[in-house]
Amino acid sequence: MTAAHGRTGRPPLTEERKSAIRLAIARSAVDLFVAHGVSATTGEQIGQAAGVSARTVWRYFPTKESCVRPLFSSGIDTITTALRHWPPGRPLQEAFDHVWTTQATLPGPDVGALLRLMRTEPGLRAVWLQTHDEAEPAFAGALAERANLPSDDVRPALWAAMLNAALRAAVEHHAYQKSGPSADPTASRAELAANLRTALAVTEAGIN
Repeated sequence: MTAAHGRTGRPPLTEERKSAIRLAIARSAVDLFVAHGVSATTGEQIGQAAGVSARTVWRYFPTKESCVRPLFSSGIDTITTALRHWPPGRPLQEAFDHVWTTQATLPGPDVGALLRLMRTEPGLRAVWLQTHDEAEPAFAGALAERANLPSDDVRPALWAAMLNAALRAAVEHHAYQKSGPSADPTASRAELAANLRTALAVTEAGIN
């Protein structure tokens, strides 16, 4: 019996499924990095912990350090959207109130563990800094759109750089104050949200 015309075999993965696989790999990589260190962790181990093959790990990520990138970049779209909807004349913190009160949009304990680990792992530090570097054009575009400024105006780029640095510093400060996972995750997230609000307040002084 001949096969029907058209493609056969497994259907292509949806973007949602691909994102889920990336996140599973990222979380498995964090657990292994924290438990054994980056150098002692292999792509095969990461894949096994995530329930995928090593080939799948390398299909999604060029290096084992880059496996954690989804955990670092998950908030960029949320922040960009918040900036686009920041009403003129209103405090910057108002645009982010829904962000800090939504648990899924705040960096979790796995990100905190990564930030503490990257102080001795330059490969992880490079991924963290690259993620923030690539976020700046998105922030600048949103701020330019809000201010109705042309794309070649330098001010949105400067504002984006200030915001990016302030948010990064706030998250790092919070992570470095913790020697390990918090016994009270709710209190820890409240402390992080407070740090981020302070970062916004400092940044807003330079934007307005």
